[in-house]
Amino acid sequence: MQASRRKRLFDLTVAVLGAVVWVPVLVLCALSILILEGRPVFYASSRRVGQRVIQMVKFRTMVRDAEKIYNRQTVPVSNSVRFLNTPPDCPLYTRIGRLIESLALTEIPQFLHVLKGDMSIVGNRPLPENVIAALAEHFPGLHNRFLTPAGMAGPVQLIGRDELSDGDRLMLESTYCSVAATHYAWGMDFMILWQTVLISLRLKPAFSVEEVRRRLTKYAHGREDVLAVERRRMHAREQGTSWRGERRRAYAQGQGHISA
Repeated sequence: MQASRRKRLFDLTVAVLGAVVWVPVLVLCALSILILEGRPVFYASSRRVGQRVIQMVKFRTMVRDAEKIYNRQTVPVSNSVRFLNTPPDCPLYTRIGRLIESLALTEIPQFLHVLKGDMSIVGNRPLPENVIAALAEHFPGLHNRFLTPAGMAGPVQLIGRDELSDGDRLMLESTYCSVAATHYAWGMDFMILWQTVLISLRLKPAFSVEEVRRRLTKYAHGREDVLAVERRRMHAREQGTSWRGERRRAYAQGQGHISA
């Protein structure tokens, strides 16, 4: 069975079997927002989820029209991080919204996208076009993170998005796509999903970048070259050098087994 079909089967299995949990949570959160904050209950925005753009839906956890105040155009780039990471203490959160965010329930409505086939359970998070534009100026290979469908949780959630540089985050996201497209296994997605739940519930500490890298390597059947390629590509882009130049240096250092 093709990797994409195996991944789709995983998504449907988890979404259907897990409905006994996520459907009541969706209803409870929606009613809480409706009663305490009023309409709209959901927030919809255009996000790239792979090779196309959809109107992605999640719970509204901020004040109305918050996206007009807080977006990539209005918020300056800080510490060279172009991903738009909203801090937990942002005053735009509503009281119930902050609670939903702290419990990592904001994306629960996206199970509907998964059932429809627009998204996956596990994958890189969808991005708005203005964030993509900001990243593309410095990372020409950004498209590699969109080679597989966007997901509700991904390798970044095992670490914490605030703990990652753009280069490290894109390296892990591109690596996940490389492994999922060529060596997909249910075990990899289940590991990411299960560990994300444990970390969200504060039942275990987050991973380091190196730990996530090693775990992804495991599902690439030990092929370190799969991950080494992505790390060198991202390093070359951050340093403003070419990937070809990095390959030549790799060969000069006796690492001729690495290929593009």
